[in-house]
Amino acid sequence: MERRLILALTLSFLVLLVSSKLMTKPVTVPQPQISSPQEAPTIEPLIKSSQELPLSSEFEYMSGKSKIIFIEPQAAIREIIFEDYQAYKFPLKYSLLVGNKAMAFTRQHVATNEVTYFYRDNDKNITKHFLFSKSNYDIALEIKIRNLSSSDLKIKLPLILGVLDYSPNKNRMIYQDVTIVEKDKVFYPNIRKENVFNYLKFIGLRDRYFCAIVEPLEENYSGFINKISQHASEVGIVSPELDVASGAELQQKFHIYLGPQELKLIKAINPDWQAIIHYGKLDLIAQLLLKLLDFFFYLVHNWGLAIIILSLAIYIVLYPLTLKQMKSMKEMQLVQPQIEELRKLYKNNTQRLNKEIMELYRKHKVNPFGGCLPLILQIPIFFALYQVLSRSIALKGADFLWIKDLSEPDHLFRFPMELPFLGQYFNLLPILMAIGMFIQQKTSMAKMSGTAVEQQKLMMIVFPIMFGILFYNMPAGLVLYWFINSSLSLWYQLVVTRAK
Repeated sequence: MERRLILALTLSFLVLLVSSKLMTKPVTVPQPQISSPQEAPTIEPLIKSSQELPLSSEFEYMSGKSKIIFIEPQAAIREIIFEDYQAYKFPLKYSLLVGNKAMAFTRQHVATNEVTYFYRDNDKNITKHFLFSKSNYDIALEIKIRNLSSSDLKIKLPLILGVLDYSPNKNRMIYQDVTIVEKDKVFYPNIRKENVFNYLKFIGLRDRYFCAIVEPLEENYSGFINKISQHASEVGIVSPELDVASGAELQQKFHIYLGPQELKLIKAINPDWQAIIHYGKLDLIAQLLLKLLDFFFYLVHNWGLAIIILSLAIYIVLYPLTLKQMKSMKEMQLVQPQIEELRKLYKNNTQRLNKEIMELYRKHKVNPFGGCLPLILQIPIFFALYQVLSRSIALKGADFLWIKDLSEPDHLFRFPMELPFLGQYFNLLPILMAIGMFIQQKTSMAKMSGTAVEQQKLMMIVFPIMFGILFYNMPAGLVLYWFINSSLSLWYQLVVTRAK
């Protein structure tokens, strides 16, 4: 691989890793005509967000292959455990909470696909009826409020979707974000800022692999983000002020999704909900790569093979750019001896040296920046693919060869003690990739001379080690892609070298 590509990607990776460590919120993608920030919504009299949940018990409910942990007596969902995905825990803290947090609901009815909770005081009774889908991850929630008093009851009905925790010590914080869809707008706000969003269609939140969506079936609901502590915000929806006459009953319905970020599954339930799966500023490229990856998996039925085919396809598409880079490198190598002579001749006159070198480039029609444009085009593709592979639920638990989980590093075996840079596990794939890069660098410096050789010798050692460290704890699927890409570049370089 050409050293400029390695340098560009190394710098990009350093930016990526540093930003991942320092950022305490996900990258947001503003859309045009976003609603301007407003005051946090008033959600009295039913909820007081500043209150802490009292000591409570838990109730486990199996819905399909998902275990839903209810908090009682709040009749809210603390977390969901997805048995099909290595018992992955999706924490929500108090999702689908309605009513004052101190209000005590009673579990009234449990059946195969439904759970009902009931609350009563002097003024009203509230019924929460959950109806779970038999095959998907969607839930129908019906809330009924009956006015027991002799006067009209005015309320704003709020519903908490979940809590986002962006504490610095939380590994999943960089993947958390919120999606807001109004009637004609889609945007992704800053989760640390309190805000209100009007004319809501639905609101969603997600972590790395799973998401929660709530869509009110009645109109004029607003979405809100409430900051409840320095490192946490609650996300939910609230109705306009509703009148419940004495003796009357108010009924509100909601369509909810609590499941994996799987585009086909979400789209089949509600096509509008697919807006929750996005990849920031590289979304267009990432969505295209995701569709290609899904297509290749459909052909071979193995995610490891699908990644290899995707790497082959991208290499073929970018081959003209790769060829251009190699031609540019060859042209630079041809004039390198003359550049070395000029450096010796004008070692004390930098201005004259630069002028003579530019004249040499002009004479031999060499463009020193000939490979820059291809590099610029390749880097967005790589980082878009990084987003796709690091967030793909399909790779969760997918094995390939010795790799047990393509969404995690390829732990071959565990060390008896923790080692510097390597940690507790020996990951083979990044080491193979670093060895391949070393061979490639060594091959490319075969015909170089002068100071270029010394520079290349340094790069031959430093860059493979640096890339090996950068990739060492990355998802095995991403390392597999880059390993195949590097191997193809090495193979082509060896073919060219032997042909000469």
